[in-house]
Amino acid sequence: MSYDQIVIGAGVVGAATAHALAEAGASVLLLEAFERGHDRGSSHGGSRIFRHGYAEQDYIELSLRARDGWRALETATGGSILQLNGAIDHGDPESVGAVEAALGRAGIPTEHLTAAEAAARWPGLHFETDVLFAPSGGRLLADVAIEALLTEAERAGAELRFESPVDGIEVTDGGVVVSVAGQRLEAAGVVIAAGSWTPGLIGDWLAAQGSPLPPVRVTEEQPAHFPPLQPDSADDSAWPSFVHHRLPDANGVRPPGVYGLLTPGEGVKVGLHGTGPTVDPARRDRTIDPNRLADLTAYVAEWLPGVDATAPTPISCLYDNTDTEDFVLDRVGPVTVATGFSGHGFKFGPALGDILAGLALHGTPAAARFRLPRNA
Repeated sequence: MSYDQIVIGAGVVGAATAHALAEAGASVLLLEAFERGHDRGSSHGGSRIFRHGYAEQDYIELSLRARDGWRALETATGGSILQLNGAIDHGDPESVGAVEAALGRAGIPTEHLTAAEAAARWPGLHFETDVLFAPSGGRLLADVAIEALLTEAERAGAELRFESPVDGIEVTDGGVVVSVAGQRLEAAGVVIAAGSWTPGLIGDWLAAQGSPLPPVRVTEEQPAHFPPLQPDSADDSAWPSFVHHRLPDANGVRPPGVYGLLTPGEGVKVGLHGTGPTVDPARRDRTIDPNRLADLTAYVAEWLPGVDATAPTPISCLYDNTDTEDFVLDRVGPVTVATGFSGHGFKFGPALGDILAGLALHGTPAAARFRLPRNA
């Protein structure tokens, strides 16, 4: 049997792409190396931040498109996926000001508070500068979102295969052949949305075509959940999602940014953005590094007075990032490629699926910042 498109990877981007392709009437096969809902990649877990808080207008527009997609998915499934309990930006005034100005240009309502006003409203958090609050932010229920995308992709006609690692991809005159456990699967095109595994699957071929992937750094990150000190404070109004744009230290060194949000039933999730070591995604052992955990708990003890910093539940997850933290969304011949999403990509899931489906079926280009180079 031949397919219109084979999608590799059933994380948020692959699941959203399979859904969009199937809704467009294409015959689709989705291949995932691991079991349904696995925790080896970047999409697992109970929650992800949803926010429009970018200084770049195209990312804000993409977030609005994604919001509409999440709401449509909720309507289709009858479940709750996107919960808007607000989002905070605080810390470096220049960074926060750029976000505030961009949201203003986009017509997205915000509220500007002093540090004292913000501390009175959210006593579980500590602030040293003015705070930007956007009521339109909040969280996504990540595991629920992935399962909803997969279910709706199936409903629309997509075939899903789990525990089916790809052995190879061959580009032919008529399309592609994807090998899985000795079976050769033919399609007019392939979408590779395998997260941290994407460069290994197709990087060499893209380079040979004169459209190399940018460097993609794969790291093992180590956020943690912390229990609120007051159980009755574990509610939406007490814990908006937040991003802390930290100020430089006494030596002029800017510490890594920090993000956090309440995961219902698990506690307040806090993570240092992009600080983990480089790893091979197939060989990481997910052992918790006590030194990195100590750095995180020291931050939490200072900046989150409303949680118990001594009782973390650490998590291991993968990041795959380009140097600019921009995504890769492009097509070369019958190969559509997607990577570089970690740290801020989950929120855009439905919008990314639509873009990749347009690329795969019609060659509709993504924004320039997401495209591969075309070398002579």
